[in-house]
Amino acid sequence: MAEIATDIPADDTRAKRNVIILVAAQALLGAQMPMNFIAGGLAGMMLAPTPLLATLPISLIVFGSMTTAPWISPLMQARGRRFGFMLGALAGATGAGLAVTGLLTGSFAIFLIGAYLTGIYMSAQGFYRFAATDTASDAYRPKAISYVMAGGLLSALIGPQLVKVTAEATFIPFVATYGAVAALNLAGMWMFLLLDIPRPAKPAADAPTGRSWGELLRSPAIVVAILCGMVTYALMNLVMTSAPLAVVGCGFSTGNAADIVSAHVIAMYAPSFFTGHLIARFGSARIIAAGLVLLAASGLVGLGGVELSNFYGSLILLGLGWNFGFIGATSMLTRHHSPQERGSVQGLNDLLVFGMVFVASLSSGGLMGAAVDAAHGWTAVNYAMVPFLTLAGGALIWFRMTRNRSA
Repeated sequence: MAEIATDIPADDTRAKRNVIILVAAQALLGAQMPMNFIAGGLAGMMLAPTPLLATLPISLIVFGSMTTAPWISPLMQARGRRFGFMLGALAGATGAGLAVTGLLTGSFAIFLIGAYLTGIYMSAQGFYRFAATDTASDAYRPKAISYVMAGGLLSALIGPQLVKVTAEATFIPFVATYGAVAALNLAGMWMFLLLDIPRPAKPAADAPTGRSWGELLRSPAIVVAILCGMVTYALMNLVMTSAPLAVVGCGFSTGNAADIVSAHVIAMYAPSFFTGHLIARFGSARIIAAGLVLLAASGLVGLGGVELSNFYGSLILLGLGWNFGFIGATSMLTRHHSPQERGSVQGLNDLLVFGMVFVASLSSGGLMGAAVDAAHGWTAVNYAMVPFLTLAGGALIWFRMTRNRSA
């Protein structure tokens, strides 16, 4: 299918101003995501009735994001990005408050409810990258996505360091960590008032409504973009969720786990300063392919041993692979739908992406909990990457062959 033209003007002054705000939001509010992923499994180990459920809080975050995407995207289409992003931050603050309550009362159920509400924030955050394109020209769009994702570099520095400072600051571990998460949401939500993204006009009765989900999924470019986004994000989550449990289970400290996750999140976002330029030069498909190769390299390094150097190397390559694969898939998706289809296609994309991530996070806990020890669990997690990488790689090759035949 040919790329769909939009009516966005070539002057990107407003788009660049919005990108600055979204970068700041990604940096400040986004710091809670590494905090949740570091603390979630370890706090779950304290509260869960069985180690098999230790990563269930992280799975509930992802499940919350998956079930939120189908309604929050149309809500933003109707009420505007500002409303949706502030709603997400409020949900994140409430979720963190419930996590504190669960820890203080020893209630795993309350902790899980808080995790689900955190997933509403996670879903809203996922649309920052799409919001960056709303007022951008076709030429600036990949760069806008990339710059917003680069804001995660600061969140990678802020979040894990806050965990190191707060994890043992109270008698019950991680209470102060989740208190800090609530404070980030309540302080950061106000920056969205500065966004200048017009609410989409109400369509006329005879205006085109765009394609249905079934019609969208008959577009090879949309299918491959969604599939590669699903695999890239799911594998990142599979390995990152397991990593703190594997690091601590192999005899290292919570501080070591936080530093490794910090290095991973830096690797996730640091390349974003130039990923958009690479996409503009080489195309989305080639950048996605590079991401899949880096994810495969991550698995190989992870299988090489359980020393700190292996954990660092594996998680850094994992972050780089996610950056290329996910930003490449997002860029491909945004170029193959019309403005009228924005809410529908973006909601469908994040529903499917986070659906796969939910399965991955559940699998992560099962693989780690069912193994005889942390080292064997870590090995199983890395082997589990193989079929998914094969699926995404095959889909990408099919897409390139299909385009070549139609050229």
